[in-house]
Amino acid sequence: MGLDLITLDEYKLLEGIKGTTDDDKFEALITHVSQLIKNYCGNDFVDSYGSPGITEYFDIQWATYTVQLRKFPVVNILGVYERSSQSEAYTELFSGSPDYSWWFDTVSDSIFRTYESGAYRNWACGVGSVQVDYTAGYDEIPDDLKLAVTDTVTYYHVGEHRRRQSIGSSVRENNFTSSIRNDTSFPDHIKRILDLYRIL
Repeated sequence: MGLDLITLDEYKLLEGIKGTTDDDKFEALITHVSQLIKNYCGNDFVDSYGSPGITEYFDIQWATYTVQLRKFPVVNILGVYERSSQSEAYTELFSGSPDYSWWFDTVSDSIFRTYESGAYRNWACGVGSVQVDYTAGYDEIPDDLKLAVTDTVTYYHVGEHRRRQSIGSSVRENNFTSSIRNDTSFPDHIKRILDLYRIL
């Protein structure tokens, strides 16, 4: 389990909760919902923010000058390495060096292999031929993502995820949580936010 995406105090503030009756339940739900959202989005958001960072390997099977990093937002590139075969050690590339240059594109979170002049140069082909060490994530979770976490905690707290809900002497049927036919994932208003942060 990694770090929670919101705190108990943030949740209670956003939901206008003043008592402490359900604090233990809220704490557990926040932890579980945080992991659920990290799994759904394919991003840990805060766990990789500091050191030691992330090491990602790329298998280059055809001529290409770009590799796209999986985690975002990228905070810092710690090292870019390349090798021509599996029997060779990685050679570190330095931005702006004559033969071993690269450029980081902040728009696409991609590393471009370049010549010193800035012209594109293809990566070496092979299994694990490119290694990138970097840090990524948020120092502070964006407000819209906090809102989605809060709404999801409440969604599970009040039992909206269940197909049948008992409210007093009445029973309510929840056939689907989403307006998309046969989609029982997050409710639409939560899914719209999470999909902005989802790594496909």
